[in-house]
Amino acid sequence: QVQLVESGGGSVQSGGSLRLSCAASGYTYSSYCMGWFRQAPGKEREGVAIIVGDGGTAGRTIYADSVKGRFAISQDNATKAAYLHMNNLQPEDTAMYYCAALVGGGNWVCEIGCDGGNCYANFALGVKYNRWGQGTQVTVTS
Repeated sequence: QVQLVESGGGSVQSGGSLRLSCAASGYTYSSYCMGWFRQAPGKEREGVAIIVGDGGTAGRTIYADSVKGRFAISQDNATKAAYLHMNNLQPEDTAMYYCAALVGGGNWVCEIGCDGGNCYANFALGVKYNRWGQGTQVTVTS
């Protein structure tokens, strides 16, 4: 099975930067959607950024409004590793960050929405992200 392992989290001051890495191993099938989600204490999990890894729209990115212009997601096509470049970090960005992927999903739309604790690559079809990392903590101090 595909396994995802995050790294790169830490504590930074407001305005600082971090780069999160998601190492992928055990790939047998393609990953159409891959990206990052986060969850703060007492809050629901939310989507942060997604990149389309396979298909006709490969390379297309989707960002939450709250991080547009500050975060950038990228992927290494050979290793399938995903990265989240986080700039101008703010205290409200403090959360546990999770890497996730939809493996072998086909031509999905790669959405970033979460509802009721579930995060969907395609909400209308009930397709959930099916591979998750263990998370890496990001703490931003004011």
